[in-house]
Amino acid sequence: MPDLPASHRLRIGRFSEPNRIYLITTNTHERIPIFSDFYLGRLVVWQMRVAQYQGLANSLAWVIMPDHFHWLLELQKGSLADLMCQVKSKSTRAVNGASGRKGRLWQESFHDRALRKEDDLVKMARYVVANPLRAGLVERIGDYPLWDAVWV
Repeated sequence: MPDLPASHRLRIGRFSEPNRIYLITTNTHERIPIFSDFYLGRLVVWQMRVAQYQGLANSLAWVIMPDHFHWLLELQKGSLADLMCQVKSKSTRAVNGASGRKGRLWQESFHDRALRKEDDLVKMARYVVANPLRAGLVERIGDYPLWDAVWV
């Protein structure tokens, strides 16, 4: 494999398949904890919901952490790259506009994992929404404001 930056290596072999379930993770630029501000995190959530309303993805579970997010979704149409480009670019505009920031909000790429049929979706959703517990941000998941799952 050629010596590529990590963000470019993430793209090698990426394949998007409609009706497939994926776990997506993406980080803020330089891992800055921008979403410690609840309001700014809600702007990202809104863009996830817009993507769902547009029929691009069906959100199964998500959590917005201070410097990244995890999103368990079923891709409906288009590619993961197109979906993430839309969510990241629109959330960047919204967050920068609301906070007076300028410049990049997100790292260049994202990590994705396609789930196999035998993977337990509820177990994966619990893993996603339990991130604030594992990070020591809260003692109970109900105390963390930026998460959701269709099974709750």
